[in-house]
Amino acid sequence: MRKTVASGLAAVAVLASCTFGGSSAPPAEALAADQTLSFPIAQEIGDFDPAQITSPTDVDVLRNVFSGLYRFDEKLHEVPDLATGFPDISADGLTYTFHLRADAHFSNGDPITSDDVLFSWNRAAVKQGEFAPLFSVVQGYQQVAGGRTKTLSGLTKVDDHTVQVVLARAAGYWLTEVGLWPMWLVDRKVVTSAGDDVWFTKPETLIGSGPFRLTAHVVGGSLDFEPVAGWYGGSTGALKHVHVDVVSDPAAQVAGYETGVYSLVGYGRQVLPAVTAVKYATVASLSSQLLLVPAGVSYWLGFNLQSGPFAGDAGKAGRHAFATAIDRAVLEHAVCSAGTSCAAATGGVISKGLAGYLGDGADPNSKFDPVAAKKEYLAWDPKGLKVKGLTYSFDTNPFNTVVCTNLAAQWKANLGVTVGCNDVDRGTFFDQRNGRCAYSAFRQSWSADYNNPQDWFDYLFVSHASSGGSCYANPNLDSLVETADARPVALALSYYQAADQLLIGDVVYAGLVYGIQQYLVHPYVKGVGGTALYDFYWTQARILQH
Repeated sequence: MRKTVASGLAAVAVLASCTFGGSSAPPAEALAADQTLSFPIAQEIGDFDPAQITSPTDVDVLRNVFSGLYRFDEKLHEVPDLATGFPDISADGLTYTFHLRADAHFSNGDPITSDDVLFSWNRAAVKQGEFAPLFSVVQGYQQVAGGRTKTLSGLTKVDDHTVQVVLARAAGYWLTEVGLWPMWLVDRKVVTSAGDDVWFTKPETLIGSGPFRLTAHVVGGSLDFEPVAGWYGGSTGALKHVHVDVVSDPAAQVAGYETGVYSLVGYGRQVLPAVTAVKYATVASLSSQLLLVPAGVSYWLGFNLQSGPFAGDAGKAGRHAFATAIDRAVLEHAVCSAGTSCAAATGGVISKGLAGYLGDGADPNSKFDPVAAKKEYLAWDPKGLKVKGLTYSFDTNPFNTVVCTNLAAQWKANLGVTVGCNDVDRGTFFDQRNGRCAYSAFRQSWSADYNNPQDWFDYLFVSHASSGGSCYANPNLDSLVETADARPVALALSYYQAADQLLIGDVVYAGLVYGIQQYLVHPYVKGVGGTALYDFYWTQARILQH
């Protein structure tokens, strides 16, 4: 196990040899005198407290203000931040020893020590925010979650710059989670003196250890940030000011961009109006301003493997016929705004841009073959009795409605089967799908919380998974996932990908589309964009003369 862990971390460490935010020294450029990056977000930051953050917008903005032991670069590789390197891990995979930088400090100059790690992590576990279960593998978490104590027994201070964590079970994926926002550090001195419930409400006490600090905030209106002088990570880049407006109307966001008020639109996971996205994608003189990157979300057709026509081995041929009767190019044309908001899903359940993606065209069930599909369907259900009255169920919204309309038309044309669209209110849909496996065919999707396949398989596909909706159970898949979960991600990927191949072999799902993140960026704005999960750090951005 020691060799396994060491070689896995060595593989990850190779990816870490880059500067903060993944930026490297840019070529000589003529920079504008005004180095202000400006962009809109649709709604006010919901939570400035890392222990309570849930919104992707909040994460994208505040990852420039706070930091943790690790962060993610522009290729989603995990790299050290406040830690000096990757942790020492015991042979049994249970004990992690983290070494902190001795020169790190918060934006107000307070030094960062092991006490801040213990304070921040214990506090986040006690707060029981939506992502507090990221600490669940740490010894003592259940006692904290149950309110019986306020400290994780598995979290201890070795010295001022060394922290040790003991896990309740081997969980290689946990190192990825250490880079997430509940693990960001807060200044225990400031939180204690300003008040645990109010320190984050004012710029002067919103103290983090990231490269930028909040300088002004008009609630519901705007936020302003400036680089932190003497930041421990080195250069904060070219920017001198970041201005963020809260603008709920997407059309108004675009108008601000087109009049030069905003440097870009898209930061904070904003979505362009479909007509705007299509215009910028199809007009040659504008197309260079539209940047499209994979987003960490997949949509697929789920099948009920417990009851109904698609259940068990007897329903496999039907599942396969319905999957291969879908022309995903036709679906993409109908729902993806000229390929600017989504793209055909052909590479497995995990979306493109994330660890575990199988590769373009790697899922044979996504290959459109209407002749073979109809032949297979007729052999399986020659009299049409199995799927009589079949419906495709989904939670009510315009996108899901258009998807169902398109799928129903394709199944009618390619299989001769009439499928109804069953739109259900959101609460009822999730209760019936996840809790009871109530639908024979249904809309399923997943938006990645972090870049590790464990986030998909443990919640969706292992036996008794809480969010799958298929009531799927396969001991072989469970074994693969269990093995993968215990290993570092570099050594776990092959097991997760083998698990996805089992899902494909069992036709547990039929991939539909992957999400796309859109950015509108002026030609004179450089170093912006994003990954499948996050916007690039502001340290990379710069404004050229124009």
